[in-house]
Amino acid sequence: MAFIVTPRQLVQRAELYHQLAQLTNAGVGVIQGLELLQRNPPSRAFRQPLGILIDKLKQGATFSEALLCTGRWLPSFDIALLHAGETSGRLPNCFTLLADYYNQRAQLTRQVISDLAYPLFLFHFAFMIVPVGRLTALVLKGDVMGFLFQKLVLFLPLWLAVILVILACQGRHGEAWRSFMERIFRPIPVLGSARRALALARLSAALEALISAGVTIVEAWQIAVLACGSPALNRAVLNWKPQLLDGHTPAQLLSESREFPEVFCNLYHTGEISGQLDESLRRLHEYYQDEGTRKLRALAQWTPKIVYFTVMLAVAYTIISFWSNYYGGIADALNF
Repeated sequence: MAFIVTPRQLVQRAELYHQLAQLTNAGVGVIQGLELLQRNPPSRAFRQPLGILIDKLKQGATFSEALLCTGRWLPSFDIALLHAGETSGRLPNCFTLLADYYNQRAQLTRQVISDLAYPLFLFHFAFMIVPVGRLTALVLKGDVMGFLFQKLVLFLPLWLAVILVILACQGRHGEAWRSFMERIFRPIPVLGSARRALALARLSAALEALISAGVTIVEAWQIAVLACGSPALNRAVLNWKPQLLDGHTPAQLLSESREFPEVFCNLYHTGEISGQLDESLRRLHEYYQDEGTRKLRALAQWTPKIVYFTVMLAVAYTIISFWSNYYGGIADALNF
């Protein structure tokens, strides 16, 4: 996986799945489809892992086994869904679902970057001017080194902090780190609930695919919760296996867990009783995907506004302080 995942890389991953969905829906075999994509992939970085997939499939490996041989090229969520799709004969549907998933992620990321561009420019422009004394020394005395040093002292820690936050949020870290980041983000308004909703959406999608593929309910929950990307949900479900083997149903255990919201528990329970669990899981996936996406879009819209008004207040305070000191100095001189 990439060091930092960018919108362009998300679009390339979506395009890969979209083309695979089109080819397999048209009746092209998986190996032939992968060979076509390897010759003209959405990204040149895909050529090597696609080559590994093709070689392993020709050697007799299943699609899931071949995916595991590519190392960390694909997230666990992708592998779980594709494994379920292969087992159930619904591989084209899983390709389509993953293509839509990565397209939505790319759109949200681009929206955040686009909305933040102007406030960040304004922030840098404002703090290149203030404090005014440094700018005056640069213009009148030619104090270039003093001006640059003062700006580096201000901006460098901020740039490093932003880079560290971006790296910390990447999905390639271990379980302990992801659990730590989840505890930090959970109390943050909107962001915490959005991340939880998207984790539940991934869990629902993986569960539906695995159950439809004929995987036992115990195995389906164990695989799906690993793929959803939430360490808190993973910890909650890991303790279920003995109780599930003793005859308890997941609906009973869900009602006793604090990690799952009431809507999820009720709809899952309804699907379990009615024998339409796959339909209930599809509805849960759609519901939590829409909820998480809506909250992230709201966050993407309001964060730039907050940054913009914060910068404007800081600039206004600096200007008012400057003129207050200026006129205060004149008044003191006149009184003297």
